[in-house]
Amino acid sequence: MQIGAHVSIAGGVDQAPINAHSAKCECFQFFSRSPRGGKAPELTEQLVKSFKDNCRKHKIPNSYIHTPYYINLASTNNRIRYGSIKVIREELERASTLGVKYVMSHLGSANNLSRKKAIIKVIEGIKKILDGYKGTSLFLIENSAGSGNIIGDQFEEINEIIKGVTLSARNKVGVCLDTCHAFSSGYDLRNKKAIDKTLKKFDAKIGLSKLKMIHGNDSMTEIDSHVDRHEHIGLGKIGKEGFQAILNHPKLKKLDLIIETPADGRQDDIKVLKGLRKK
Repeated sequence: MQIGAHVSIAGGVDQAPINAHSAKCECFQFFSRSPRGGKAPELTEQLVKSFKDNCRKHKIPNSYIHTPYYINLASTNNRIRYGSIKVIREELERASTLGVKYVMSHLGSANNLSRKKAIIKVIEGIKKILDGYKGTSLFLIENSAGSGNIIGDQFEEINEIIKGVTLSARNKVGVCLDTCHAFSSGYDLRNKKAIDKTLKKFDAKIGLSKLKMIHGNDSMTEIDSHVDRHEHIGLGKIGKEGFQAILNHPKLKKLDLIIETPADGRQDDIKVLKGLRKK
């Protein structure tokens, strides 16, 4: 399992692999645009070349893009909903241009809609995103912590969404499992036995072939709290035993793990994870 972190693109996207190398990452994740809104910066031919050159120079082949925070495919506000569809499609195209492997996104909140109607909107949105898409980057659904009326906290719901898109589009969809979100949604990850049980559930409801990467974040809050609060590795409720089991689990070893822990101390988290991987 390769270990990395979410890194800054201050100064341009081509700085992301440089920042990843400085943090001793083996892979990395980044925003290709401001996560809070605004037009995406142009990916010039020179910028794309520089990004790829820096990835090669620092021997970091795998990179990932996270969509902005404001994405909501279930919104009843068409400006937000269609804006979300447009941005995700753009990010997939941008990722394909840069040679980025996956684009992951939260799905949004049902707000005042019934769960059933919200899921239908999400499925329709993903269909629109992938309609005619010929790029190389895959779209990953990130599981949520289940706070409020957020979509995608339970494996059954994620499966319903994936199965709802067209068969051809389904091949372009996978899952990014966030450990903090899963734990907060009631899936135990504190030791190997618990992880085996959670992976068995994932396989039964979604299929392990759809699990493409992991967001490795410890949790400040207890299991099934439905509160999304990331903690440094080993300092939260999942703990070092859980992460050691995740890093060395035979069914997860080929996946990359990206941390999104608090920025101050993120490099220490990478060091801790690398130590746990060796055990």
